[in-house]
Amino acid sequence: MYVYVNLDQQFIAGEWISGHSVKTIKNTNPYTQDIIFELKAANTDDVDSAYRAALEAFQSGVLQPAETRQNMIQNLIQVIQTRRDEIIDWLIQESGSTRLKANIEVDAALGIIQESLSFPDQVLTEQIPSQDPSRNSYVVRKPLGVIAVISPWNFPFHLSMRSVVTAIACGNTVVLKPASDTPVTGGTLLGKLFEEAGIPAGALNVVAGSGSEIGDYFTEHPTPKMISFTGSTEVGQGVGAKALSSSYIKRLALELGGNAPLVILDDADLDLAVELTVMGRFMHQGQICMSTNRVIVDASIHDAYLDKLLARVKTIPVGDPNLPDTIIGPIINQGQVNKHREIIQHAKDLGAELVYEGGIEGNVVAPHIFTHVDPYFPIAQEESFGPILPILKANDEQHALDLANNTRFGLSSAVCTSNIERGRAFAYNIDAGMTHINSISVADHANAPFGGEKNSGLGRFNGRWIFEEFTRTHWMTTPNEG
Repeated sequence: MYVYVNLDQQFIAGEWISGHSVKTIKNTNPYTQDIIFELKAANTDDVDSAYRAALEAFQSGVLQPAETRQNMIQNLIQVIQTRRDEIIDWLIQESGSTRLKANIEVDAALGIIQESLSFPDQVLTEQIPSQDPSRNSYVVRKPLGVIAVISPWNFPFHLSMRSVVTAIACGNTVVLKPASDTPVTGGTLLGKLFEEAGIPAGALNVVAGSGSEIGDYFTEHPTPKMISFTGSTEVGQGVGAKALSSSYIKRLALELGGNAPLVILDDADLDLAVELTVMGRFMHQGQICMSTNRVIVDASIHDAYLDKLLARVKTIPVGDPNLPDTIIGPIINQGQVNKHREIIQHAKDLGAELVYEGGIEGNVVAPHIFTHVDPYFPIAQEESFGPILPILKANDEQHALDLANNTRFGLSSAVCTSNIERGRAFAYNIDAGMTHINSISVADHANAPFGGEKNSGLGRFNGRWIFEEFTRTHWMTTPNEG
């Protein structure tokens, strides 16, 4: 089987072309820091071309009828299964994913693709009771039109696919802008996969460009009916403001930052709590929006938990993401590494105690664990997006809940307890979009609502929730001829 080529190009109107910007994107391996290739970036003319192709494809009905979409999505599943190793190799090479995380990511993408197979048959017309006896009343479910997708670098393949395939399954056409750090796994690789699966020209377009050059233009463009954005809260707030203040108000689906707590109650199994900490915080180097950003542990078990955690952390394999046992691989780029250095130093300056210092070598940041952390320290309030873990001590269960909710974020959370009913009651009062009892804070099921509260976003992804986001209702009445 041949491997994909021309992944350093733009995918517009079914054609692979070079971008027209004077800028280039250096695609760099985060672990070796070798340049994979240099991509000629897209400019605003390319954005115009992509949106024009998507609009023409939508208006000409290239994704109709429903069977067209279902057949293409079935083909896509087969293509991904056949090319699984190629996709995983790209995730390791370009995004610094460990082999473990890359496999999890491909499985997650396959899950949402499978879920989206049911969407075409749900784009229906429903008759509802009419309050006017002389008229019939109908609700017509329709696609929105063109959807713009802006995806991140941390789970680039899945988080791009999550919006792209569901939007297309609903009958929309898409323009995808991947993160500059992952133009292949978040962008052009999807173009190749959909192309091989038989997607009509213009139904999916990929423009990889600098955010400073095309980011605002991409969001403010009059063509898309919706912006689906996954990324930081700060950038997401800017995207939302521009989408709502542009000449045509756009719908928004925003999945933003998190500050997930793992709350360890006084009856918790400490061995389980330690494993939840290790996988919830350190998988993919902590570069996950749902990652356990802080641990809140009851004071009565704090010391025993800490002893077990420190012993376990010493055994975590760190380094080459291509090795099968590695848990912690490289941070995505040197800028992020520098940010982590600043976070660590600032916490120390404020008086937090660094009880485990794993070191930093190149782009690999090993675990750093802090105790004696004030809940208002930035390390406990802000998303570090790295293998840095503050541990907070709770006086009792109510104090633990207060600490868990003491954040401007509200994406994911986790609770560890030997009493499931107690865990449910506690979870109910956490102000977040998702809570997992006796499991890690990192979870994503294709049929379950994914999203957050407060500054963690708007809307819900997955299952029937994303179907609602990516379609619209049109009320229609007709004379009752009966």
